[in-house]
Amino acid sequence: MENTRRKFIKTNIAMVASAAAVGSTAAAMPGMQAFASQTAEYAKDGGMKFCLAHFFGIDPTRIALSKQMQVLGAVGGINPQSVGLPNVKNWEYEAVVAVRDFWAKQGITYRVIEGPPSLYEKTKLGLDGKDEEIETFIKFIQNLAKAGIDTVCYNWMPVISWARTKLDKPSRGGALVSSFDYEDVKDKPLTKYGDFTHEAMWKNLEYFLEAVVPEAEKVGVKLALHPDDPPVDKIQGIPRIMTSANAFKRLIEIVPSPSNGITLCQGTFATMGEDIPSVIRYFGSRKKIHFVHFRDVRGNKNNFEETFHDDGKTDMYEAMKTYYEVGFRGPMRPDHVPTVAGDSNQNAGYSNYGALFAIGYMRGLVESIAKSQRV
Repeated sequence: MENTRRKFIKTNIAMVASAAAVGSTAAAMPGMQAFASQTAEYAKDGGMKFCLAHFFGIDPTRIALSKQMQVLGAVGGINPQSVGLPNVKNWEYEAVVAVRDFWAKQGITYRVIEGPPSLYEKTKLGLDGKDEEIETFIKFIQNLAKAGIDTVCYNWMPVISWARTKLDKPSRGGALVSSFDYEDVKDKPLTKYGDFTHEAMWKNLEYFLEAVVPEAEKVGVKLALHPDDPPVDKIQGIPRIMTSANAFKRLIEIVPSPSNGITLCQGTFATMGEDIPSVIRYFGSRKKIHFVHFRDVRGNKNNFEETFHDDGKTDMYEAMKTYYEVGFRGPMRPDHVPTVAGDSNQNAGYSNYGALFAIGYMRGLVESIAKSQRV
C-alpha cells in the first residue's frame, strides 16, 4: 500500500514538473495550478483530504486560515442566500453549483454536504409527507453528482439532534468545551411528536435506505450516516438507534452498496465505549468509511465532556495510524474544538483558533505515521 502511495505521489509530482518545464503558458493554466495544489495537498496529509467545517455563514477569517494551513477542503450545507440566491431552494442545481463555485474561487474544494436539505421529521419519524421529502432528497443527490460533489453526511436524529447540556464548561487552561449529563435531560417531557419505539425508527431508516441508496449508487454519491450524539437510548420519547458499532454493522447490510456507508465520528464512538482502532479497521477494510470527524472526549455516553485532541481518552496516534493502514484517503475534519483564549464561543465547538491546534495536531500525526512506514 505504501509503495503504491509513493508511486502515485512521485508520478503526479513528476507530471506537474514536466508540465511546468514545457513553458510558462502551460504552467499558468488554472487547471494545472489546481492539479499542482491538489497534488501538494495529497502529499502533505498522506492522501487524506483535510477539511474545515463552514456552518455559520461565510467567515473571511476562517477561509484565510484554511488557505494558510493548506486545508483545501470545505464541509457544510447549501445556503443559497449566502451566495446571492435568496429565491432558489437549497436542493436545486443552481444553488448547489453557486455554492461549489464560490468555494472554488477561494481555491477550496467543497467536498462534503453535512446537514442535507429535505431529510427531516417526516422521513425519520415515518409521517405523512415522507415520500415527498425522500423524492426531493433524491433530486438533491442527483444535483450534487452533476456538480461533482460526491459525499453527503446525514443523521437519524429527528426533533432532538446533536445535544449538549453545557456549551461552556471550563477545560484545560480555562478553554471552553461542550459537555453532556443525562441527568439533566432524563425527566424532560415528551416532544409534540409523542413516544416512538426503536423498532419504528429502524423501520423508517430501512424505508429511506431502500428508496435512496440505489439512486445514490447510480450517480456515484456516497451516503455517510453520522452516529447519534450523544448515543443514549432515548431523549424525550425520541429513540436513538445509531448508538453502537453493531448498529452500523446492521446499517451497511440493510442495502449493501458502495454508496451506503458511515461518518466515523470518533468522539461519538468513544462515548459509546467502542475500541476506536477496531471500529476503524472493521469499517475501513470494507470501504464503508466515507467521512471522518476526528475528535476526542472524556467520560461515557451518559456523562462526558469534549477535549483538546491530545487530552482525551483515545489513542489518537493509533487511530490515525489505523486510518492510514486501512487505506482511508477520504475527507476528514476536526470536530468540536475547544474555544481558546482570544476567540469567541458564539458557535461552540467551531472556534477558529481551536481549529489551528487541531489541524496542526492531525497533520503531525499523519506525517509521523507516513514517515515511520517509509523506514
